[in-house]
Amino acid sequence: MANVLRNSAKFGFSGVLSQLSNHSRHGRECVSPCFSLQQRNSSTSPKIKVDLDNSTGVAVLRMQSPPVNSLSLDFLTEFCINLEKLEMDKSCRGLIITSTLSKVFSAGLDIMEMYGKSPERCGEFWKAVQEMWLKLYGSNMATIAAINGSSPAGGCLMSIGCDYRIMADNPRYSIGLNETQLGIVAPFWFKDTLVNTVGNRAAELSLELGLLYSAPDALKIGLVDQLVPEDQVLSTAQDTMSKWLAVPDHARQITKSMMRKQTIDKLLSNREADITNFVSFITKDSIQRSLRMYLEMLKSRKA
Repeated sequence: MANVLRNSAKFGFSGVLSQLSNHSRHGRECVSPCFSLQQRNSSTSPKIKVDLDNSTGVAVLRMQSPPVNSLSLDFLTEFCINLEKLEMDKSCRGLIITSTLSKVFSAGLDIMEMYGKSPERCGEFWKAVQEMWLKLYGSNMATIAAINGSSPAGGCLMSIGCDYRIMADNPRYSIGLNETQLGIVAPFWFKDTLVNTVGNRAAELSLELGLLYSAPDALKIGLVDQLVPEDQVLSTAQDTMSKWLAVPDHARQITKSMMRKQTIDKLLSNREADITNFVSFITKDSIQRSLRMYLEMLKSRKA
């Protein structure tokens, strides 16, 4: 049986497959700029690990789904279940999200959720992507993304869904919503979240050009809030969380809701249409042919 597939997939709206991602020098992983691929296995080990410190009220959620924390349906379902449990736990006031994997936070959506699947399954998958964002962006908890590696596309969406972002100070790591480089238009709620994070002009340039920002450049435009040495990302997030939790919960939560409610309500009002649009795109014959071509090329390389 083939080894775990570590390559990433990219495809354009026209159905033309983009170039394959390759491993970088020294064994470092090239992270997908939009959709990632990881081989299914029979393991039932959790893709998410949560540790809640009852003395501080802070939970650390670690994504641990090798090779690149692909956002599969199983992953998203587990992520949402854990978020819901923490939201219901009155002892939990803050959440830090990070990755156990070296050099990657999350590489984005899992291509295998979109190839050869029925429209019903594709719709279920996209609804799970929506649900992840809704639960995270609307969470009553103070949330910090401890970004210890690259975080393109769906990984970026998860990061900007948090209240605060701390990223490893490594110019090799990148973050951004780069869909247009692949011929894809980011959904309106991706766009709205980015505008709320970096402002309209920076978001317009970012989305139109499909930019992936290095960690230093991400800091310059406000896509992340702080850069720290790689081995201090989590500890800095924990220290920073204490400042967020020094604010009375009710005041912080009401203010957060006031800032984000309009964006959340917009998706809630258009959720079914958004799912329909995604399913219509991903099930096009041209798109499915592109995905099949990619998988065949990948298999030939692995042979």
